[in-house]
Amino acid sequence: MIQKVKATMIKLRYSKRLFKRSSWSKASAGGGHGGVGGGGEIEWEVRPGGMLVQKRDGGRAEEVIMVRVSTGFSWHDVSIGATRTFGELKVMLSMVTGLEPREQRLLFKGKEREDTDHLHMVGVRDKDKVLLLEDPALKDMKLRAARAVAAQVTQSPRQPFIQV
Repeated sequence: MIQKVKATMIKLRYSKRLFKRSSWSKASAGGGHGGVGGGGEIEWEVRPGGMLVQKRDGGRAEEVIMVRVSTGFSWHDVSIGATRTFGELKVMLSMVTGLEPREQRLLFKGKEREDTDHLHMVGVRDKDKVLLLEDPALKDMKLRAARAVAAQVTQSPRQPFIQV
């Protein structure tokens, strides 16, 4: 026995007040909700992915963490914002170590991290250790260039300067 089901589209009406709360108070919420209160409206924003979320407080300070960076033979304690990227950490380390950011490889939990990876997203917390390695390919190129310069400097003085 086959039954026919009639499907209808229903247009839902919504009010502009759906995303605004004007009388929210800590007492009515049973203790409050993490800083929301005081009778103000909750502001909403649409993220780039299309998700509607509560707008962040612009006045909150960024959490600063201490990261211990080991270079194998020495270590450096670096204070950096928890939401910063590994690329920004490389820039800070270039001031301390003298290595350009492109010459650095940062490893955390045994994996090399990309410059665009955020510290908090991969799990870096206060007083965690990060390993800094010099890029082997660039290190080899520097060594070859230094050898070539050294070879030119140590040429015998008996050779003519100008060859005909």
